Amino acid sequence: MAEYDFHHLHHVKEQKHSRKALWVTLVLTAFFTGVEIVGGLLSNSLALLSDSAHMISDVIALGLSMVALHLATRPPNARFTFGFLRFEIIASFLNGLALAVIALGIFIEGIRRLIHPERMELGLMLGIASLGFVVNLVLTLVLHRSVEEEDNLNVRSALWHFIGDLLSSVGVIVSAGLIYWTGQLWFDPLISMVIGGIIFTGGAKIVRESFLMLMESVPERFDLEQIRRDIAAVEGVEDVHEMHLWAISSDHYSLSAHVLTDNRVQPFCIILAITEMLKRTYGIEHATIQTEHVQIHPHGEYGRQFMLKQQQEPSESGTYLPM
Repeated sequence: MAEYDFHHLHHVKEQKHSRKALWVTLVLTAFFTGVEIVGGLLSNSLALLSDSAHMISDVIALGLSMVALHLATRPPNARFTFGFLRFEIIASFLNGLALAVIALGIFIEGIRRLIHPERMELGLMLGIASLGFVVNLVLTLVLHRSVEEEDNLNVRSALWHFIGDLLSSVGVIVSAGLIYWTGQLWFDPLISMVIGGIIFTGGAKIVRESFLMLMESVPERFDLEQIRRDIAAVEGVEDVHEMHLWAISSDHYSLSAHVLTDNRVQPFCIILAITEMLKRTYGIEHATIQTEHVQIHPHGEYGRQFMLKQQQEPSESGTYLPM
């Protein structure tokens, strides 16, 4: 059977730095999660147990991130013509949702413990929290460095998990100190609820960003109307419509548009000029431009209004031509 090129662009990601960072993070997180679960049960600390519950979600989140990185390396085929990059966004959405749900659980348990305070082993609680702070600080720095080298919403969602863990460790340490000096047990659930609020904020941000990508909304970094004006300024373009711009993943963008053209200008030259402008000005490398003529392609009322406007106000050609 003949080989078919289902897409002329390389819709895959080879993210070696992200893969290595996630493997290191996954192994250390899985180990320390077990330590925190045992320590939280023995010390009866909600802050410590909430942190361990969060770390369980970290293990799941990292697993999803690893699957997403693996799928991102697979090439497009006859069924998935854009490849498997979109799973990165699905994993990010699930990770953000997990953060929000865990934060709500911490908040609910915090209210219960404010009403019915429970004693805890401060020494064990403080020792495990201090070790957790060191581990989470190292893992947060590893993931932060990875995000700086290879921007990836999937890895950024995992990073937010560890920022939450780092804050949780700080909260447990502060909580243990305040309880030791004041004897007030309500510090433990109160600080846990504050940490839960911060975790929820991070999760909601990731959910929103990934949801917008899944809904194929225009990425916030682009001004669609400005792009429309720039396309309209290309020589031979008389009108731009049916324009769409969306993200396949966090750094892969696609654009499609229909343009009514001047039949005195070669349409291939118009397409070349538009695609060169999009690539040079906006970094959009995947653009599908359909050239049309209003008297040949049906446009209904839109086409009639355009022809009337042409008759009343002769259009001026743009100025952009590829070098």
